Amino acid sequence: MTATTTENAMPHVAIRDFQPNAYVNGVYALVNPQMGTTRAGKPFFKALIRDASGEAAIRVWTFEESSMAEVTRTGFVFVSGQTQNYNGQVQLIAETIRGVDVEQRDLARLLPVTKKDIGGMMDEVSSMLRSMRHPGMVALAEAYLGSSQLMERFRSAPAAVSVHHAYIGGLLEHTLQLMKLADHMLPLYPALNRDLVLMGLFLHDLGKTAELEWEKGFSYTTDGNLVGHVVRGAVWLQAMSVKAAADRHAALPPEALRVLMHMIISHHGELEHGAAKVPSTPEAMFVAMLDNLDAKVATSLVAAARDKGDAHEAGHEFSDKVWALDVRIYRPDPLAATPAAAAPARRPEGV
Repeated sequence: MTATTTENAMPHVAIRDFQPNAYVNGVYALVNPQMGTTRAGKPFFKALIRDASGEAAIRVWTFEESSMAEVTRTGFVFVSGQTQNYNGQVQLIAETIRGVDVEQRDLARLLPVTKKDIGGMMDEVSSMLRSMRHPGMVALAEAYLGSSQLMERFRSAPAAVSVHHAYIGGLLEHTLQLMKLADHMLPLYPALNRDLVLMGLFLHDLGKTAELEWEKGFSYTTDGNLVGHVVRGAVWLQAMSVKAAADRHAALPPEALRVLMHMIISHHGELEHGAAKVPSTPEAMFVAMLDNLDAKVATSLVAAARDKGDAHEAGHEFSDKVWALDVRIYRPDPLAATPAAAAPARRPEGV
């Protein structure tokens, strides 16, 4: 049974406003739905629900596994139930859960969105690419920028289903952040080729526009499950290089194309982390390390959640274990907690 229009129109309680021991009903995005088993061996439904303000765990203790397909068919659910405090976090124990269809206008409140201006970020990426020196590299950049369908997906794609930059516009924000970091750091490494670094950073995750979908919540496409963004990005590079040479008569040297290909397939850094090859050029090493830096810092900041204001409260100093980092994050900013400590000590009189 699908939700009715009346259910879809019910007031939406933002997840950041969830309080323990409160009744909640509304429509939310569904993340990572799966079946679990209680200690007594009874199956139950578990997942995360998400909106633009955050996410919370949800449990349905009485759930027929045969209902899974209907509940998960759209990536959005109508839920009703009671919230409770569990390990310092508010979770929802649902009495009702069913899949619902949502309209495009609802996505802004049901999915997290970048706080930055998407148009402005896209302009910055385009400007940096057009600042490259080699005509073949600029021609290659124009081939990508001229693909309106690809760039539209690049503007709105998340950088991941979860972990880092998992929100609308997250891929663009992550890419621009890396390109700006590189541009500030490259003067310290004058032997690195700026064109290769900037193009490598632009291309490294571009295949996620095919790997991920976000129209029904954040999940992997068939292409993502069967091919993945690393291989898809490498395939696109081969095709785009041919198009750039034909359209602008400015071909890349074959060795430059090979090095760019290597940067895409090695940017995960290690084979066990999904790299097809270990970074083996200075530029590939630089790109892989920068990507890892931004991803891990962004992940740790999300886990620290310092904006919640409870980081200095007893029992809340550490996050839950962040599996992507294999650690619990210490949340307080010690200088923010004691602003007076930031002021220089005054020298005693007469000393």
